Amino acid sequence: MRKDIRFFFVAVLGFMLVLPAGAGDKPKKMLLPPDKYRAAVENLLVGLQSDNQGLQRSCAFMLGVLEADEAVIPLMRLLRQCDESCIRCVAAMSLCRIGDARGVYAVKQAVRFDDCPGVKLRAAWYYNQFVKEGTFVFKEVPGQEGVDIVEVK
Repeated sequence: MRKDIRFFFVAVLGFMLVLPAGAGDKPKKMLLPPDKYRAAVENLLVGLQSDNQGLQRSCAFMLGVLEADEAVIPLMRLLRQCDESCIRCVAAMSLCRIGDARGVYAVKQAVRFDDCPGVKLRAAWYYNQFVKEGTFVFKEVPGQEGVDIVEVK
């Protein structure tokens, strides 16, 4: 009898741990305790404003790893206004990893309108990897170098 009760409580506890906290919540991996998470995100947001491009790129990447919702607007600004294509690519990846609708839309627009073919290609690839697989199809263009990106409706 005692084994049955213990088994029941262990099963219920395991079931509760597997279920998400809310029906519409996006599960996030908490890599840090909440107080350290907030401090890290604040510092990374300050780093995004630096003139040092390596620091900007690293901060943008880490904000995506942490899935920091607070970083959506600054990352969108980088994606739209930064002169360096590598930083725009990292901003696109981070926005896709965060998954906020505003940032995801900005990445989709970058695929359509960015001046750099490399940024377009990577933004489409990140969108397929982190947001919705199969949204973009990559086709080789005969007689030209590179690929053509086609959005599947």
